[in-house]
Amino acid sequence: MAHWLYKSEPASWSWQQQKDAGDKGTEWTGVRNYLARNNMRAMQIGDKGFFYHSNDGLEVVGIVEVCALAHPDSTAKDDLRWECVDIRAVRDMPKPVSLKDVKANPKLSQMALVTSMRLSVQPVTDEEWLEVCRMGGLDNPPV
Repeated sequence: MAHWLYKSEPASWSWQQQKDAGDKGTEWTGVRNYLARNNMRAMQIGDKGFFYHSNDGLEVVGIVEVCALAHPDSTAKDDLRWECVDIRAVRDMPKPVSLKDVKANPKLSQMALVTSMRLSVQPVTDEEWLEVCRMGGLDNPPV
């Protein structure tokens, strides 16, 4: 299983909205960056990811999982270049993990959240996954 991070502005799509979508989950639409799209193309069913509130909050607030493989993004109209996956909420982070705390942790200095801040869908290494989960109070993180 691979791990990912999904950024969303809470005013556009919040963690609460993601949870309210239930087990069916939702399309992760609107991504218009080739690298982020390619990251979604690499995802597998069951891959876990962090749900990150960008701009307002700047923190990891929950964990999601991929529930549908890459498919055409329904918001891209007839532009077939853009694809998305479907994700569903798995659980809240017991303690949200702030960008400030991520940047202050030497173990996370190479994390894409630090080095590629603008990328909306990012890979997370296994070591980064475990460290952010530890920081967020998850002793037995979903893998």
